[in-house]
Amino acid sequence: MREKRGSDAAVQGTNDSSVLSKASAAAQGYFEDAFIKDFVCKVSRRAPLINKGYYVRWSAVDHCVRHFLHVTEGCAKRQILSLGAGFDSLYFRLHAEGLSPSLVVFEVDFPDVARRKATLICASDHLKGALKDWEPHSPLHTGPVCLFSSQYRLLGVDVRDEGKAEEAFGTAALQRSAPTLLLSEVALTYMDTERSDALIGWAAQLLPHALFVMYEQIRPHDPFGRVMRDHFLKLNSALHALIRYPDTSAQMQRFLDRGWERCVCLDMNQFYLGLLSEKERSRVEKLEPFDEFEEWHQKCSHYFILTASKGPLTSQALIAFPLVSPLPTMSPVLNPKLLRVQLLPMGLKGPAVEGLGMASALITPGVILLCGGAMRSGRVNTAKLLLREQKGWTSVSAESQTDWGVRMYHTATAVPGWGVVVLGGRSSPLRPVCRVLRVALSIESRSELHAVAGSTQPRLSVTDVSCAGDAPRPRWRHSATLLSHGGKKLLFVFGGRTEMEPVLCDGHFLNVDDQRWETVSIEGAVPAARHSHSACACEGGVVISGGLGRGGIPLGDAVFLLPTTTGFRWEELVIKPPVVPRYSHHSHVIGQQLLLIGGVWLQADGVPGVAIIHLATGSSVEYSMDISEVPWPLMLQSFCSELLDEDGTVITLIGGGGNCFSFGTHLNPQPVSLNLTSVL
Repeated sequence: MREKRGSDAAVQGTNDSSVLSKASAAAQGYFEDAFIKDFVCKVSRRAPLINKGYYVRWSAVDHCVRHFLHVTEGCAKRQILSLGAGFDSLYFRLHAEGLSPSLVVFEVDFPDVARRKATLICASDHLKGALKDWEPHSPLHTGPVCLFSSQYRLLGVDVRDEGKAEEAFGTAALQRSAPTLLLSEVALTYMDTERSDALIGWAAQLLPHALFVMYEQIRPHDPFGRVMRDHFLKLNSALHALIRYPDTSAQMQRFLDRGWERCVCLDMNQFYLGLLSEKERSRVEKLEPFDEFEEWHQKCSHYFILTASKGPLTSQALIAFPLVSPLPTMSPVLNPKLLRVQLLPMGLKGPAVEGLGMASALITPGVILLCGGAMRSGRVNTAKLLLREQKGWTSVSAESQTDWGVRMYHTATAVPGWGVVVLGGRSSPLRPVCRVLRVALSIESRSELHAVAGSTQPRLSVTDVSCAGDAPRPRWRHSATLLSHGGKKLLFVFGGRTEMEPVLCDGHFLNVDDQRWETVSIEGAVPAARHSHSACACEGGVVISGGLGRGGIPLGDAVFLLPTTTGFRWEELVIKPPVVPRYSHHSHVIGQQLLLIGGVWLQADGVPGVAIIHLATGSSVEYSMDISEVPWPLMLQSFCSELLDEDGTVITLIGGGGNCFSFGTHLNPQPVSLNLTSVL
């Protein structure tokens, strides 16, 4: 019993966190709510990712409420019954807009939560003004009804007890025959699944003319889902329904099996990109500087909005799939082989190697430069070297006399005989980095490097490069690939984003030896603008794959930049079958095959593994990864990868992770290796 009380208290605590986040989003202009601030002591500003996440939740529920009010406009009586309402301000917002006299709003939560809400309402003239016919000394206050007015009833009752709940509804004059909208925003999932299932069926029997709207979590088994589950377990508020109903199909069947006649369910990426107008999305995306696309899309793919209906309202779907979806569901053509991911042999010696938005470059065989990015402690202005030896891997912090400055989502490109070009990146979404750096080891021989690394920090020579010519706009989330053309070493920079431009499609050539930006002729249709794509050298040119395109839609293409006698030309590769669009991935060319590793996709379940595309024929196949040997959620986004072996059978994956919405930051704690022997 004590454990149950503790769990109930923890669940009630989620209301306090939620209302603070809603108040923050409203204060930043994501939606209009003049009343939510009355339910918090102080409005504190949350991170843009939190604000945007609560905005899409608010928008989905508001969309359904508005549609319900529209389709029941001619009804003499209609009701909204909010289960686990917490400190939501729905009634007050509707009243301020001119609440129809035919509508009554019922809110239900634990008695303690409902009493706290009643106290806050009583203490606020702003809120009491919406309850003109409320009598503060009504005898009803001693029972489950905490507040009672002609159009608003606040009930304190545990809906897990169906008998007490029905009695409370009767006391509050809920009309079973009236068209009713039931709302559940992340509420039923905290109940034992058997009880929440029973409540769904009970509601279908109790209310013959009803619509049910539910907003909850899905996809518990992928890396983000595991972090999400662990977060709620630590809070002692487990998500019970998540395992039995892990996806939108299972959630729909859940309602259909319990008396509901029609059901529609969308994840929040589908809702945001399919049902919100481009104008509204554009407004929202201009409210705050934002550069957490991976975490945003992951959050949206792990929440859904569902509407179920029965009786005369069955034909009235409150949400519907758009006729032409920007995110049509895709099923990757998966080869049954699993590609094995392993921990590094002998582990990793030296400082931890974790972070997101880092850049890497293979300086010499078995020596990897890692620079920039962000760790748990903040953005990084230093570099590390990863050394592969016969006895395993060693991580070594590197010294330099030059201040690198902090930067994320930059590129580091190795140039044989010259060093490494570090280009672009940003210190914040409003501050792109303009400096171009040349990085080189001050120790020439690898044996000398290993000897020094055992006792002191190896020293890097870091110098600013002043480049002549017309420099491209400073950017991040771009690609930079080394080419050799006309006897020149050229660095080809493509795409990315700036603080003003959400995506770029321009290409630029840096003559590395002359330190000059040059104009080189490129023929053919320019690829779609994008950022967070991947690029690697191929056939004397470059092959660019995927990325996040205009409107926040991932791309699934592969485009060649091929050399000609006068310059280069663009040529798109026709991929059959098409691969699932993705971004924030890495790519490598091995022989005639293009490998796409990891990343984020929105149109398929799970997470991307490895796609292999034949560069001559365009044929493709996808593989899942076997991560059973990795003891942490392996989050392959905003990560680095390096091909170390000449035959290309083993790829080292370094860093990666993200700020997992309000569930905490997860960073892969050490590199792992991906074995490709079985498919190459």
